[in-house]
Amino acid sequence: MEKEKKGFFKKIMGGLTKTRENIAQSVENVFKSFRKVDEELFEELEEALILADCGAMASLDIVERLRQKVKKERLQDAHEVKGALVEIIAEIMDEAASETEEMPVPAVILVIGVNGVGKTTSIGKLATNFGAEGKSVVLAAADTFRAAAIDQLEVWASRANCPIIKHQENSDPAAVVFDGCASAKARNADVLIVDTAGRLHNKKNLMEELKKISRVVDREMPNAHRETFLVLDATTGQNALSQAKTFMEIADITGIILTKLDGTAKGGIVLSIASELKIPVRYIGVGEQAEDLQVFDAKAFARGMFFDEISDDDAETPCE
Repeated sequence: MEKEKKGFFKKIMGGLTKTRENIAQSVENVFKSFRKVDEELFEELEEALILADCGAMASLDIVERLRQKVKKERLQDAHEVKGALVEIIAEIMDEAASETEEMPVPAVILVIGVNGVGKTTSIGKLATNFGAEGKSVVLAAADTFRAAAIDQLEVWASRANCPIIKHQENSDPAAVVFDGCASAKARNADVLIVDTAGRLHNKKNLMEELKKISRVVDREMPNAHRETFLVLDATTGQNALSQAKTFMEIADITGIILTKLDGTAKGGIVLSIASELKIPVRYIGVGEQAEDLQVFDAKAFARGMFFDEISDDDAETPCE
């Protein structure tokens, strides 16, 4: 178990290499430039966080909290201030986090997000991981406007060894969801995962489509636990935040899946999401394999942004 926990943190930290090099180096440069903890240090730190793609509002929030903590605890050593910074970042992400209890079943998960963010791949990885936990899964290919999305989901269904409900291209997405619900009930499945279209440029139509899908689920599986996960591409940085704000206008988002963290230096976007949107990040993608879609852990992420070693405290933190 201890080896498994350390492996989890090693994977998180490995996936955050580019983010760590960007943010940690910027922050480290600030601390190296100052012998004493004063207002100028805070201003430089704020600028460093903004330039590291943490976002203006999140950076202001972090530095203000740090200012208060330094004053209250009378911190004078730069290393102590850096430790306080990590604690504050973890706190901010924890405030937006949801309870880490196991998801009730049966459950229906609607997955939304624009094309190209890794939505269909994330669904496949979720299905694979749920299957590894012993949960039975049904996939519904309700992104009927892209034949490629249906084909891609079919490949993942085969890998995850779970059934997929699909119709022809340009079919009514709600009809696919209706059949998906029927299949999930007939099989007594634990989780129904629904892929949806990501046509954000036509916001009104997408809103109506999601409402129609929700009505079908409400009618066909009224007692099922409901989640709506928004998939965002970490490599797009602050643009991902803009996407999230737009999707919040058309859907009741319960969690975020942040993909491609291993390929970007813009992992600071997690701070913007937590600080500004107060939506929990549920999963982060730190690699290509199914097991690289990791349950989000605020403490591990905060340490992974600034340190490249695994502490004993980390090893004691639960994975889930």
